[in-house]
Order: sequence, then C-alpha cells, then structure tokens
Amino acid sequence: MARKRNSESGEMNMTPMIDVVFQLIIFFVVTLRMTKEENKDIDLENGKNGDTITAENMPVQTLTIEVARRHPILAPHGRISINNATCTMSQLDGILKKRYAKFGSFPVLIKADKDAIHEDVRKVMDKCTANGVWKVGFVAVQDPKDKTKRRRP
Repeated sequence: MARKRNSESGEMNMTPMIDVVFQLIIFFVVTLRMTKEENKDIDLENGKNGDTITAENMPVQTLTIEVARRHPILAPHGRISINNATCTMSQLDGILKKRYAKFGSFPVLIKADKDAIHEDVRKVMDKCTANGVWKVGFVAVQDPKDKTKRRRP
C-alpha cells in the first residue's frame, strides 16, 4: 500500500522556492547597472579652468564619444568609440540619428586623447552638427595629480 503524505511531517516542496530564487537572480543580473568602463588608452589634456562635471549636473541623455590617438598598425585612422565599443563613422551617424529622434537635442561630450589628430575630432563634431546636436563639450582633467600615470610605448 502506498503511504499517504503527512502534511505535518515537516517536508516541503522546494521547487517553488528554487524557482523564486532563480527568478530573483535573473532579475538582478538583468537590472544590474554596470559600471562604466574607462578607456585606458585615452590620456586627457589638462583643463584646470573648465567647469567640473559631476553625476548630479550631467543630464541623463548625455552621450560620451571617445576619440583615441592614431596608431600606425592598430588604428591608422583613429579609434572612435562609445562606452568603449569601437564604431565607424556611419555607425556613429546612425546612433546620433536614433538618439536625436528619441530625445531631440541632447548634449555630447567628446573625450579626446591629448595626442589625437584634430581631423578625427572634427569628423565627430561634423557628425554631431549634421544630426542636429549643438550641445558639444570636451572632457579634460582638472587636476593633473588625479590623472593615471602611464607610459605609452
């Protein structure tokens, strides 16, 4: 004869609890705000007289575009990236168009290496103005002591 389950025996069905735990893990992984990865290849110019940008005074819609210096082998035309992901000029154009359609005019910060070629920075500025973005600023280091000391090869 089969034994009847006794609800008072202290046994619990663990399946719903495991399901809830997995759902919570998935929720936290998906909603986890990743920290911004700094592009270590960009050395910023000193800008001790500029305005200080903090998380409180920077609009949420701000787009930061990085322009790295030219490298004869790795990046002969300069590296343009957003959130440390390399993009071409046509991809940048598409990103700017989509953001303009979504937010209207939004601020852009150009984070250019101090040894970047002006032509590469100008191309980024031209893409911004061609897509109706007029609020363009540049990122620099206010205190040279805070800048990471790195040697370039």
